[in-house]
Amino acid sequence: MTGLLVGAVFGAVFVVVNAHGPLGPVTANLLRAAACLAAAGVLAMWFRAVRAERPAAAGRRGMFGPGYLAVVVVEAVLLFGGLRVLAALGRPEEGNVAWVAFVVGVHFVALAPIWKDWSIAVPGVALTLLGAGGLVLAATAAVAWVPVVSGVLSGVVLLAGSLTLGLRGTARAAA
Repeated sequence: MTGLLVGAVFGAVFVVVNAHGPLGPVTANLLRAAACLAAAGVLAMWFRAVRAERPAAAGRRGMFGPGYLAVVVVEAVLLFGGLRVLAALGRPEEGNVAWVAFVVGVHFVALAPIWKDWSIAVPGVALTLLGAGGLVLAATAAVAWVPVVSGVLSGVVLLAGSLTLGLRGTARAAA
């Protein structure tokens, strides 16, 4: 559930920060409110799961081992290095969110075999594609739509995945 909570928080941040521009103010505010409610729902599921699993967690192997750390280090280098490269090439600032979505998506795909959980590869592929699409859009007259495509839609993917997996896990625990 901790991974789902992290995904939901980042998903909400993606939506809240990027819901603007070509979207009307009413649509942007509705998206922001829905994202915050979805993240709050995942947070509530996280608290329930932590309370229920605390005794069982003692013997479980951690998710944050050497493989995870290697992926995160590579991710950080790619994120910050890539943003500097985009700036040095004079690319539009809107492309930054596309690069972030692309790298975060690749990070999920890389973690799937390490965690032996292929369900995280699905949002990973979606974010990678949304990031790549945003990078392409950033080179066109549709650059104003990059935050919507790579930011808002990536956030929606993260929130939907977190909610879906959280509800599925909660239902299994109740059964």
